[in-house]
Amino acid sequence: MEVLRKFKYQWLKRNGKGVLRKYVEKVTGYSRSQVARLVGQYQESGRIRVLEYHRHRFPQKYTAAEVALLAKTDELHSWLSGPATKRILEREFEVYGHAEFSNISKISVAQIYNLRHGNRYRVKRYTHTKPVISRIGERTKPEPRGRPGYIRVDTVHQGDHDHQKGVYHINAVDEVTQWEIVASVARIAEYDLELLLEIMLNQFPFHIKGFHSDNGGEYVNRTVAQLLNKLLIRFTRSRPRRPDDNGLAESKKG
Repeated sequence: MEVLRKFKYQWLKRNGKGVLRKYVEKVTGYSRSQVARLVGQYQESGRIRVLEYHRHRFPQKYTAAEVALLAKTDELHSWLSGPATKRILEREFEVYGHAEFSNISKISVAQIYNLRHGNRYRVKRYTHTKPVISRIGERTKPEPRGRPGYIRVDTVHQGDHDHQKGVYHINAVDEVTQWEIVASVARIAEYDLELLLEIMLNQFPFHIKGFHSDNGGEYVNRTVAQLLNKLLIRFTRSRPRRPDDNGLAESKKG
């Protein structure tokens, strides 16, 4: 309105009015029709009143606390079907008299599924668990620096045949020389691997300085750690979100 009044919009010629309208469109970001409507309002009443847009929002029928009750009920009952969950909510209020279930006990089955897919429900359902910290092995990528003796180890299951459990193949390969030794074992329990790993390590024609594996339990255990410690071999294992740390051994499983 100040711009229109300053440049005396009503006294301008047609070209001048067009330039002034384009300026207002550029500065305000309004469309051509919006500017034309506001200018017409200014010419009629001498002032401009811009109405703020208020988005219509439906009131939430179930509060965050009630959604949390649904999430807690699902967790305690192992996420049953919608009809079963609705019956549990009804009994919580009608039979056991829990007042906090008075509103959500009237929920429909379809709305239960809708709330389960909502963000408010997911925030209450999923909790962050504390990671298990294992002090066996160093989570780092080995650096042989062109020297042999740093091997990568990985396990692959051969598969089952005629309901018979297949064997496990242990693949150990040196990073620099690509010297590879493969052995098989019926089970990958730590006590079965202890003797096998010691035999495999002794078959390499050079002294083993580093032993790197993934984070599987067949390697990350006290039995294997004590074996490597006895042989003065540094034990390293793959880092989180670094799938290429043990890529050399995995590429040899073909």
